[in-house]
Amino acid sequence: MRIIYADNNATTAVAPEVREAMAPFFGEVYFNPSSMYEPARRAAAAVDGSRRSIARHLGADPSEILFTSCATESNNTAILGVAKANPGRRHIVTTAVEHPAVLQVCRELQRGGHRVTFLPVDGDGNLDLRAFIRALDKDTALVTVMHANNETGVVFPVDRLARLTKETDPAIVFHTDATQTVGKLAIDLGKDFRHVDLLSFSGHKLHAPKGIGALFIRKGTPCRPLLIGGHQESGRRAGTENVPYIAGLAAALDLAMEHRAADEARIGAMRDRLEKGLLARIPSVQVNGGDAPRLPNTLNASFHFIEGEGMLYQLSEHGICASSGSACTSGSLEPSHVLQALKVPFTAVHGSIRFSLSRYNTDSDIDRILEVFPGIVANLRRLSPYWDSKNDRPRPEAESLVQPSTEAK
Repeated sequence: MRIIYADNNATTAVAPEVREAMAPFFGEVYFNPSSMYEPARRAAAAVDGSRRSIARHLGADPSEILFTSCATESNNTAILGVAKANPGRRHIVTTAVEHPAVLQVCRELQRGGHRVTFLPVDGDGNLDLRAFIRALDKDTALVTVMHANNETGVVFPVDRLARLTKETDPAIVFHTDATQTVGKLAIDLGKDFRHVDLLSFSGHKLHAPKGIGALFIRKGTPCRPLLIGGHQESGRRAGTENVPYIAGLAAALDLAMEHRAADEARIGAMRDRLEKGLLARIPSVQVNGGDAPRLPNTLNASFHFIEGEGMLYQLSEHGICASSGSACTSGSLEPSHVLQALKVPFTAVHGSIRFSLSRYNTDSDIDRILEVFPGIVANLRRLSPYWDSKNDRPRPEAESLVQPSTEAK
């Protein structure tokens, strides 16, 4: 059975070019890059070269790139590091739809005495800029706002938010979790993103392996290290550098930047065709974040009167891999905190499916999903007491429970 992988916001396949770039460092160039003897210099050169390459793509200085194990570590380092470096300020501003790697760290600081503002979003997932500005005060140490949401793909205007933050108080540190956008959207930390102080991302979202990430730390930003005990990364993160994975991260970003414009157009066209096809074939569907700026690869749709888990299991039986939201919370029976923040009605909040595409998806993948998925939804809805299967619509007594947004726009 052919596997159709449409869960690229959870992780991506390692690109062949990335595996090739990593291979020497699993074999003959196995040395510790901190060692002083001649054979280790090639490993050190690979780390330095990767750092320069990544910095160039992001419009940063190489000294501002810190290698980590993943975006979760990068987010933890940014948030906890700023909190430790700014003990005189005890307020953090974030949003209600952040990834758990941000939300849970903020809640941990809240339990320790910090004051945290969790900004709401509207029904499309957009932030209210006036509410954002009002949240900033003289005690604010950090603003942490994701660049794009991992579940809905909704893109926040991080460049504008960072500028407003600095205009309000230059001492406030601005962090963005760009895990879903590095390599997909244009990011220039020397131009449009020049007010961003900290930026996190991870390799396995852009066809590098799991276990490698990075954190941009702008020069002069107060941020204490999370891991201590060694001199690596200019004293900002202890631990021997993961040389093969660092080389893989750089190769993956090289590849992403080379193909970004073409990928954005082709993947966006596939996503749009999938979205229109599902809306045309399946009644009582709403696209979450559909009226907001979104990543071109992401479609999050809620299907009224049906459970997401049942849809996922049956998709899997057809070899189609998708998600009901964030892979980091897929084991929870609680509805997505993102969809709750968007106020998705209770008839659909458990019935969300996220399809997220990559450069390795094809038009035939979309054809297959459109062939299989409407039948899955129809079969599962027959089990719902709220669904009139004969007329393929909610029963009259349930129609009032379904909010608008069930039509293609």
